[in-house]
Amino acid sequence: MRVGTFVLAAQFPGQGQGEALHRAVRTAEVAEEAGLDSVWLAEHHFVPYGVCPSAVTLAALLLGRTRRLRVGTAVSVLPTVHPVALGEQAALLHLTSGGRFTLGVGRGGPWVDLEVFGAGLGAYENGFPESLDLLLRWLTESSVGAEGERFAFREVPVVPRPDELIGGDPAPEVVVACTSPRSVKLAAERGLPMLLGMHCGDEAKAEMVAAWTRCAREAGRDPEEIARIGARHVSAGVAQLADRGADAVEALVKAMPGWLKQGLDAHVTVDGRQRAMRDPVAYTELLCGLHPVGTPRRAADRLAATAERTGITRFALLAEGTGDLAATEENVRRLGTEVLPLLV
Repeated sequence: MRVGTFVLAAQFPGQGQGEALHRAVRTAEVAEEAGLDSVWLAEHHFVPYGVCPSAVTLAALLLGRTRRLRVGTAVSVLPTVHPVALGEQAALLHLTSGGRFTLGVGRGGPWVDLEVFGAGLGAYENGFPESLDLLLRWLTESSVGAEGERFAFREVPVVPRPDELIGGDPAPEVVVACTSPRSVKLAAERGLPMLLGMHCGDEAKAEMVAAWTRCAREAGRDPEEIARIGARHVSAGVAQLADRGADAVEALVKAMPGWLKQGLDAHVTVDGRQRAMRDPVAYTELLCGLHPVGTPRRAADRLAATAERTGITRFALLAEGTGDLAATEENVRRLGTEVLPLLV
């Protein structure tokens, strides 16, 4: 079982943006010290929900600060970036980190980001498959040209080529954030593992894994390949540890609703469509029930149960739910020193 931490760089009420980013960096540094497998970095624009606007840029910093930790994006939003530019950056990080970089990509949402970056609503609604395919070609071919609806350019050489990593994988790992049957099918057909969100419980994640397996089989992939790729699915969640389970829940219920309300309220849709907002307190309580929140023993049991029910053995766990730097560092350390040994 591989356990990592999920970093949103969340700006809690009363905090500055620099404070949130400092906590993000320290979370990754402590994760390596504590023996965690990985750190996964979120990307958001114009909202305090998360103040990291470029997950791949923060990944570059953290790959330079660490020596063993795998660093992944969760996710780089494809509709608002040129896939060739992202592919170049991913190849660069793959080569210079010795293969420790994972590129997580997703469709994002119908946010004003699409207007600011000039992508338009169509890039979100229909353009994700084209962007993903162009990205994958860039990471696996020696030269690439395009004649698509959104991207069209003459053939150019891939520089740097990710397959020049000596003694490592020929390309960075790519995972796809999946929130719908359409994205599950897309990931399966492309032979890519899924990143499943923290809002989903075990039953929903097990259904998505089953759907992915069925679509991969229908796409002609053999059982051995399906098993190999399926072993790399990632489950996002929340982790909060305390000597008493009630204290862990209380810590999150006190802090997370203020951040969730402030952060989610700040999202603006590009076309004025109405959004159904989650109740921040109810959502926090839901997360506490779904994920490893409580004593280290309960957290380990919860992770083991999720692995058994879903088949997923890679985890990206949000540890900054209190918003406090010292508490986050302690939480990450306990995850590594008190929970991981129970999962062997």
